[in-house]
Amino acid sequence: MNANTAQLAAYRITDLHAQADAHRIALAAKPPRELRARLGWTLVELGLRLAATPNGTKPALA
Repeated sequence: MNANTAQLAAYRITDLHAQADAHRIALAAKPPRELRARLGWTLVELGLRLAATPNGTKPALA
């Protein structure tokens, strides 16, 4: 292998390791999606309950 090629490969390997480390740090810092999804669906359910009309009454027409 040419000396320049080996040096470029070493730089690329170092760069890939740095990108992988940055990715792991970013994943660790991100809040879990489960809580956000649960809160979102709870708000949707609450909105649907508020928008539902009681039994026996008709909605007002605008």
